[in-house]
Amino acid sequence: MNVKQFIKKHRDDWKQLEQLVATMHKRKKDVTASTIDQFYRLYQKAAQNLSYSQTYFPREEVTFYLNGLVSKAHNILYKDQMSSIQQVRHFFTTTFIRLLWEQWKFVIAAFMLFTIGAVGSYIAVVQDPQSMYAILPPEVAHGVDPDSLGSNNGSWDSSVMSASIMSNNIQVAIMAFVGGITFGLLTVYVLIYNGILVGALAALFWTHGKSYEFWAYIIPHGMIELTAIFIAGGAGLLMGYKLFVPGHFSRGYQLKVNAKRSVQLLLGTIPLFIIAGIIEGFITPAPIPLEAKYFVAFATVLGLFFYFMIGKRLFLREIGRLDGA
Repeated sequence: MNVKQFIKKHRDDWKQLEQLVATMHKRKKDVTASTIDQFYRLYQKAAQNLSYSQTYFPREEVTFYLNGLVSKAHNILYKDQMSSIQQVRHFFTTTFIRLLWEQWKFVIAAFMLFTIGAVGSYIAVVQDPQSMYAILPPEVAHGVDPDSLGSNNGSWDSSVMSASIMSNNIQVAIMAFVGGITFGLLTVYVLIYNGILVGALAALFWTHGKSYEFWAYIIPHGMIELTAIFIAGGAGLLMGYKLFVPGHFSRGYQLKVNAKRSVQLLLGTIPLFIIAGIIEGFITPAPIPLEAKYFVAFATVLGLFFYFMIGKRLFLREIGRLDGA
């Protein structure tokens, strides 16, 4: 059985289960015993379909779809046993990580687009420092003084530096996400453009012999902020790709399903921006050794790594439970 035949054979059951999930979520009082029986029967069948799809079609869209459908049905069964705090914890420790690992290729693509812009502008400014005036916004190009960075008088222009590089990252993340509805074209532009800004500034400070100081003031909060932007950008690229290449489903259906998935990815970045904001407010401008700032950056990378790896183990454990349902 190929993937088209598999979808055609079971699609009606999946639609029924979707409708029952919506009904049981919104109108619990209208749920009858027969509805519950039908729901449980369809849930078990969908779990079996998921197991089959993971075995024979692991990289197909239908596997991701079934994974989400079975997870939603599973949550309906146990929702009453979970408090609001538990549901939030479940989202950030399992659901968000599951979505992230399923769409990791799009997150890597977002990183690559940003890197292309950063490397291109870095090379351009290193070869011709005057080109920074054509690359950077005028207020940034004329307002940044590399020689004042790290001076003891505390006069480094944090408002210019932070605003020009990272303070608008939540807006950037939202734009990168929303850009998905333009078939991903706006997302590609946002990622490359912001890479260009960072690369040009990095080159400017390198030409003044201030690279070590520059990155010490950027990466403590920047590692987390950029990770969040790449995730949001990956969400936008995912939505754009599914609109451009809908596969076995209609574009309207792909927009509905992947917009919801992308929104969940975007929501998952909120704690990352909060943590980055705290670091940017208290660690970045603090009069501490530059080595300490680099240590904070290393700690954030280590924290992200363990969060993603532990989260992966948790969602794989949940998939194992679903397969055994």
